Amino acid sequence: MKKLVVMTILSCAFMPTLADSCMETKNLITLDQRYETAMQKGDVKFLEQLLAPEFYWVHNLANLKETKAALIERVQKPEEQPKARRSHDLSVRHLQNTAVVEGLVSVEKWNADGKTFRTSRYQVMRTYVELTGECKLLAVQSMKVWSSDGQ
Repeated sequence: MKKLVVMTILSCAFMPTLADSCMETKNLITLDQRYETAMQKGDVKFLEQLLAPEFYWVHNLANLKETKAALIERVQKPEEQPKARRSHDLSVRHLQNTAVVEGLVSVEKWNADGKTFRTSRYQVMRTYVELTGECKLLAVQSMKVWSSDGQ
């Protein structure tokens, strides 16, 4: 009996908890912010690690759809790297090993003159899945809700 109690205590001590998981809300928000930074800076190494092989992004009004390979290729282009990207008003919904981060993203992009910029705001949903202890970004859906240039 004593041996069983000790084994139970030890096994519980080594079981991962939600607080240790990338799925814990605070950890997921931090990971999502790292994603925003990687998108702004064209950090291919981080994106290769974060994005699931099956990654898929449906952009505004489905006028553009991107796979992992297409996104990696796009973010390396200097003209695609925005002046700033910032997520705000985020919320997280969990179901087992899946979480959806929902909120707004403001993106500032340089105009052709290289001196002025425009801002667009998007409503986003990003779906993360935990696989073997790592969170992978599986899908993104975004919809433009406002733009400083009126488009």
